[in-house]
Amino acid sequence: MRTTEHEPLTVRRRPACPRAAVLVLHGGQADSERAARPWQLAALRMGPVVRAVSAGLPYEDVLVAQARYRVRGWNGDRADPVRDTLRALDAVAELAGTVPTVLLGHSMGGRAALRAAGHPLVTGVVALAPWWPPGEPVAQAAGRHVVALHGEWDGVTSPGETAECVRRAQGVTARAGMVVVANGDHGMLRRGGLWHRTAAALVAHLLDPGVVPDPLPSGAYGVGEFPVI
Repeated sequence: MRTTEHEPLTVRRRPACPRAAVLVLHGGQADSERAARPWQLAALRMGPVVRAVSAGLPYEDVLVAQARYRVRGWNGDRADPVRDTLRALDAVAELAGTVPTVLLGHSMGGRAALRAAGHPLVTGVVALAPWWPPGEPVAQAAGRHVVALHGEWDGVTSPGETAECVRRAQGVTARAGMVVVANGDHGMLRRGGLWHRTAAALVAHLLDPGVVPDPLPSGAYGVGEFPVI
């Protein structure tokens, strides 16, 4: 599917009659009004993730798309990627109808995914090394499934802050959990295969939990320390 810079998403897989959808959200910067481009590193980093997700789907008729941001930054109260994510979700609805949709976001994209979890299409959020600062709201994720993977040695976003957010989300979501990737970094370069496989398996599980088993240990959904994988 050809796109222009004003289109809200890029479709990577478009079945004739989708029964579900996955929307992938890349990272960005705290503050920047520079135009976002699909060839920037933050966007390119999600290529292997998209391929792993597409290969691991529980059935063929799942639409897979990547949201397109207008600018690179979150930009304070403007929360630009959230508006772009909501526009992309509306576009998914136009393409596929009212289908259950999983948001898969990295870093700033993980923050946008959590903020957009209240959209009617969204049934689950998978966040990779998310940027969830203290006090990040979780009420909008009520009834959804929220799962985070965070690298042990992430020097950009905080696994501790992610854990705190997940614990608060456990009080409002259908289920919330987290695992720590041993020796993992923010860019998902160390142990990249594990990041990609686990993200793909989580997406598949959230799309069809009756068919695809949860790849995470049961302790991922507990109230104590989250497990390391």
